[in-house]
Amino acid sequence: MPTAVSEIDNVEAWAHHSNLHLNRQKCVEVLFTSSRTRHAVQLPPPLPDIAQVSSLKILGVTVSSRLSIANHVQNVIGSCARTLHALRMLRAHGLCDVALQTVYRAVVLARLLYAASAWWGFTTAADRQHIEGFLCRGVQAGYRREDEPTAAELVEDSDDQLFHSIQYNSCHVLHPLLPDRHTDSHALRTRRHNFSLACRVNATTDSDFITRQLFKDSY
Repeated sequence: MPTAVSEIDNVEAWAHHSNLHLNRQKCVEVLFTSSRTRHAVQLPPPLPDIAQVSSLKILGVTVSSRLSIANHVQNVIGSCARTLHALRMLRAHGLCDVALQTVYRAVVLARLLYAASAWWGFTTAADRQHIEGFLCRGVQAGYRREDEPTAAELVEDSDDQLFHSIQYNSCHVLHPLLPDRHTDSHALRTRRHNFSLACRVNATTDSDFITRQLFKDSY
């Protein structure tokens, strides 16, 4: 059975064969454990020359070893809050509210909900309240209209569009993650898809984008 050490050696050998170099000093290791585990977990020893960390930023999204997204929410809100200073400067130089709202959507809101389909399912009620509270501050400052959709509604719309693209595009990179389609002709109610629902494993997989979309409106 391959070990983590042998896998790293394989990656290093592949890199050498491809005229590349694996810098172990720039690599980190994250050991994912369940937050529901009551007893301490005995972690394996660290890999040679590779540090063990409790969180890691992957393509702009910070994920912790407990699959918590709280650090990411805190970091992205802090980054967006600093952007508001630029909006205040634009207002001081005479930019109208309509234009400020356009900039807010293009810069602040886009950054706040970047890749939300991947991490929204792992948020807690406190995380979502933190995000919605930040958007309310934007409304109070005049950077956002009060009648605009909430963060949850925006993510839901984005999820629906992405899932639709995955369903009907066999070349989509996420299409192979979909379960098999069922051929049951005796369905008692109309569903938004005809994929099998036998894919639930545990609470962690229930937070996954594909699983959330498969079971959406299924009950």
